[in-house]
Amino acid sequence: MIYPIVAFGDPILRKPTRFIEKDEMDLKKLSADMFETMYSANGVGLAAPQVGLNIRVFVADGTPFSEKDEDDDEDEEVDLSLVGFKKTFINPEILEEDGEEWAFEEGCLSIPGIRGDVYRPERLVIRYRDTDWNEFTEEYTGMAARIIQHEYDHLLGKLFVDYLPTLKKQLIKKKLTDISKGKTDADYRMRFPGRR
Repeated sequence: MIYPIVAFGDPILRKPTRFIEKDEMDLKKLSADMFETMYSANGVGLAAPQVGLNIRVFVADGTPFSEKDEDDDEDEEVDLSLVGFKKTFINPEILEEDGEEWAFEEGCLSIPGIRGDVYRPERLVIRYRDTDWNEFTEEYTGMAARIIQHEYDHLLGKLFVDYLPTLKKQLIKKKLTDISKGKTDADYRMRFPGRR
C-alpha cells in the first residue's frame, strides 16, 4: 500500500514519536508499505511521521547513492557504506555521534522542491530492532550515517530545514507556506495540513 506523504506544516511532523511494543502491529507489512511508498516517491529514507504515524520507525535504502551513473567521473568513488544498506529501524536510539561534521545538500519528501546544505557528524552508533524484533547495535559512517540521522530527526520532530542558516530560512519561508497549503508540484501523492 502506498501512503500519501505528509506535507510540511502538519503537526505530526513536529511531534516526538513513541516507542512501540513487540506485537502492537504487523511490522513486516508496515515496513513493506513504507518501502513501497518511499520508492514510489524516489526517496532513500522515510520515517513513520511522514506517513501520518506517530511511532518510532523509519526505513532506509541508500542503494541509489551507491550506484554510479554513466555520467559519473571514472575516478569518483562509490560510498561503500551504502552497498547493501537497506533496513527497517524500529525503536531506534542513537547512542553515539562523532567525527568531523560535513555538509551535504539534503531534501525531504515532506518538503518537495526545497534543498539545503546540512552539516552532520560523519559517524554514529545506533541501537534498533528489525521487523523480527531482533535487537542490533551497529556503527555507520558517511552517507549511511547521514540518511539515518535525517530520518532519526523525524522521530524527534525535527526537519532538515531547522539546520539551515537564518537567511536561507527567510528565503524559503514563502515556499514552505505554499507547500503547507498544497501549492506544490510533487509527482507523488501528498496529505496536506487541515485536509484528510
